[in-house]
Amino acid sequence: GNYPYTISSQIFFKVLDYKEKIPVVAGMLQKEVAERICSGPGSKVYGILSVLLQAWYDCEYLFNVEPHVFAPPPKVRSGVLRLTRNSRESLGVDEAFFKTVVKTAFGQRRKTLRNSLASLIAQSGMAPDSEILSLRPERLSVEQFISLTRELKPFS
Repeated sequence: GNYPYTISSQIFFKVLDYKEKIPVVAGMLQKEVAERICSGPGSKVYGILSVLLQAWYDCEYLFNVEPHVFAPPPKVRSGVLRLTRNSRESLGVDEAFFKTVVKTAFGQRRKTLRNSLASLIAQSGMAPDSEILSLRPERLSVEQFISLTRELKPFS
C-alpha cells in the first residue's frame, strides 16, 4: 500500500494487533519511518516501533522513492519496505508487559535502562546492578528486550 504519512506509525501498531492474520505488509511511507522500522540495535533511529515489529516480522527496507517522481513533488522522501511474518509463535513473556518495557525504556532514550526503568525495577526482583541496566535502550536487540522483560516481570 501507499500509507498516509501522517498516521503510518499508528497503522503499524495496528498491524501488531492482527499479526496472526497479516503474513506480509509491503508499502511506501515516509523514508524516515521506513528506516526506523527496519533499523537495528545501535542505530540512532532504532526505537519502539523497530523492536515491536522486529519481534514478529522480518523487516526489509527495499528502496527510496525520490520526490521528483510525483506530481506535484512532496516535501519529504519516501521509502518502500516489506515486513514478512517470522516463525515466532510466542515471546515467552507477557506481550503487554513486553510492550510496556520497550515503551518505558525508549521514553527516556538517552538515559540508561537503570534510570528509565527505575519504577519497573523497583517492582521486580531484578538486581539493580545487573550489567544490562547500564546500557541505553537503542543498544538492546529484540532478544535482549525479551530477556529483560522476563527479568522485570513483577511478582504476582
